[in-house]
Amino acid sequence: MSSPFVPGTSVRIEGRAGGPLAGLTFAAKDLFDVAGHPTGGGNPDWARQNPLPARHAWAVQALLDAGAALIGKTITDEVSLGILGENAFEGTPLNPAAPGHVPGGSSSGSASAVAQGLCDTALGTDTGGSVRVPSSFCGLYGIRPTHGRLDLTGMLPQAPSSDTTGWFARDGETFARVSEVLLSEAIGEGRPTRLLIATDAFGFAEPAVAEALQPMLARLKKLIPAVEEVVMAPPGLSVWGRAQRVLQPVEAWETFREWVERDNPRFAFSVAKGLVLGALSSEAERGWAELMRREVRGRLRHLLTPGTILAMPTTPFPAPKTGLPLGALTPLRDQILCLCAQGGLAGHPQVNLPGATVEGRPVGLSLLSARGADTLLVRTALAMEKLA
Repeated sequence: MSSPFVPGTSVRIEGRAGGPLAGLTFAAKDLFDVAGHPTGGGNPDWARQNPLPARHAWAVQALLDAGAALIGKTITDEVSLGILGENAFEGTPLNPAAPGHVPGGSSSGSASAVAQGLCDTALGTDTGGSVRVPSSFCGLYGIRPTHGRLDLTGMLPQAPSSDTTGWFARDGETFARVSEVLLSEAIGEGRPTRLLIATDAFGFAEPAVAEALQPMLARLKKLIPAVEEVVMAPPGLSVWGRAQRVLQPVEAWETFREWVERDNPRFAFSVAKGLVLGALSSEAERGWAELMRREVRGRLRHLLTPGTILAMPTTPFPAPKTGLPLGALTPLRDQILCLCAQGGLAGHPQVNLPGATVEGRPVGLSLLSARGADTLLVRTALAMEKLA
């Protein structure tokens, strides 16, 4: 197991005195620019073949301006193309909540740093689940905000139609303080008026996960008496997952194509495989996936009316062991994507709530809301913490 911080780097930048986050520390995934320091993207050739950034990424600057101190840059799966948190070049950050198991990726180092207590919060990115999955595996609060809500300037892109900045915290109060700053909105008052429980998502998760989340669901029902069971994905969660599995690699290939063709960088096999699949995707596949994306957006728009939240397992299982053979990883990634695809396809905000375990390993409960209703989820997370 390795440190969560990028090997060979040292970064410390103090925040503005007197800001709302004064006294807090944060780390930034190595996809965010920090002026004068390389943005490595988890790949040994990216930083070498690209210039040093002259300015901080928007999210980094926002936290510094609010008073938080940056203490380091954290390991990411290569160019964020991973979901388990193992980097062939920089190592696998420790999952302190489940030693010997992966932290989840691609924001692995950021989740690990917060879970270890090395910083109070950390910036990650989420395209296909890269904040939500490590939040679940490491037992943290984590958010994928409404797609398009945050300024992504200075954040290394992967698949722009799905990419967003996210963040982690160990406790609800810190999570809310950071959320107010980055969402530029007071958390406010008020609770959801309707709770939807995604029966297909609970059915897809391993039975032990669904059972472990029942006490959290019971607390949620105390907060929101109007409860309804729904099927989130009528065509099937695997169909939603397939659509994201087509669209994301296509966009990733377009993002990195010029660099790959110009510099022939080194990649781990699984990362190179993903880029090749994106390059080889047919027009018919892309067309089908775009139609499915329209269907997903319409379905969630219909379900998630103002005041409504939807509950589902964040991941279908707790963190797998580190060092599994490549042949065992593909089906794990595919299963995870079935519960994460709606984020990239529809862009609704989603928050992971910690509080359950399976055989001692954390699993999270996710809440989704209407686009733009991010603070409703943060308020609900705070209320749930008080009931715990």
